[in-house]
Amino acid sequence: MKERIITGILGGVGFLTLVYLGGIWYSSLVLLMAFIGLFEFLRMANIKPFSFPGILGYVILISAWQPDLAALLFPVLGFLKVNGIGTITVEWGQILLLPLFLLLFYTVLSKNRFHIEHAALVLLGALYIGYGFHYVAVARGGIGLTGFWLTIIILLSVWSTDSGAYFAGKAFGKRKLWPDISPNKTVEGALGGFLASLVIVGAIDAFLIFLQVPGALPWGQALAIAAITGIVGPLGDLVESAYKRHFAVKDSGHILPGHGGILDRFDSMLIVFPILYLFGLF
Repeated sequence: MKERIITGILGGVGFLTLVYLGGIWYSSLVLLMAFIGLFEFLRMANIKPFSFPGILGYVILISAWQPDLAALLFPVLGFLKVNGIGTITVEWGQILLLPLFLLLFYTVLSKNRFHIEHAALVLLGALYIGYGFHYVAVARGGIGLTGFWLTIIILLSVWSTDSGAYFAGKAFGKRKLWPDISPNKTVEGALGGFLASLVIVGAIDAFLIFLQVPGALPWGQALAIAAITGIVGPLGDLVESAYKRHFAVKDSGHILPGHGGILDRFDSMLIVFPILYLFGLF
């Protein structure tokens, strides 16, 4: 427990500091976490991260993150349209085609030691993790302090949902939410997490508005974020629980002492941030 608390405090302070700084500092951290997250996923799936298909997974991740960056790092992809001198227009679907076909060709070259299910796992893991962390970075990219407070409100929504679910489940939990996937989660805990997200985020955002803090979110937007996170956040947690159960592992990794891996800490956020973006909330 002591190790978990120390890691949580140090990691939280460092992460929030980079959230405040934003820019290349924050984007670089998030991209690094995406790389580590895919490393953890591939290792759980018994696919060597630095093998040929593992490297293709990183190509796909970077393509999901930023097609222009993928074109610069992997010019062999070649599916570029050059307009004029030095102006490159990249179509995301074209960037993805080559690594996708190479994964399929590799199933033949490996004589099915690397089979179609492996190829599907590399593709799914790279897109799931790449897109998830991409939108974690996109949320912070707002003008001035808007991106900072948007990111903070989303993080508060996720953390209050998790904490509320834990304490409500401990105090009132009776009916299992999804015992085949996560036997400790309860319906009462899920409801407690949803309410905690609304109350905590609503109160904090109202306080920021009252103080006229620059970049504070409109109250309705903050409540919408809290409500959607209160529903979607636990689903992200269940998604990770499902594939960890399938892979028969307890934690995705050990990079965070007392907490497990990057995917263990960001499981909800990998679903929450993209969903909020799709709902037009940032």
